[in-house]
Amino acid sequence: MKVKDIMHRGVKCVEPETPVAQIARKMRDEDIGAVPVCEDDRLVGMVTDRDIVTRGLAGDKNCAELVARDVMSKPIVYARADEDVEDALHIMEKNQIRRLPVINENKRMVGMLSLGDISQKAGRDLAGEVMRSVSAHHA
Repeated sequence: MKVKDIMHRGVKCVEPETPVAQIARKMRDEDIGAVPVCEDDRLVGMVTDRDIVTRGLAGDKNCAELVARDVMSKPIVYARADEDVEDALHIMEKNQIRRLPVINENKRMVGMLSLGDISQKAGRDLAGEVMRSVSAHHA
């Protein structure tokens, strides 16, 4: 099974200068925990709810003035749409991430692969295995 077969499409990016408060509202309104950051149609980072807390609220700067670029996770960890789901799962396990942006052969974002996608379409056993690895405490 390929990543493109189980990912969800229609993911919209924000720009690097998007205010963090606007990103947080997007997360709340769309019930999502990660928002891709794109510049000139290229994926340059991801902002997760955890990024907003650890780099935004717990940081030294005024959170009201922060933008995506200030809190986004880098370097970019991603999967390619045409790679096997098992390969994408290894990427998620290795990097302990629950949501993986998906790019095409032109390095354009085409979707997002989440643990929910995996459990619904690739099987609970596989999802459980990944969840154990991704959720393990950092050493």
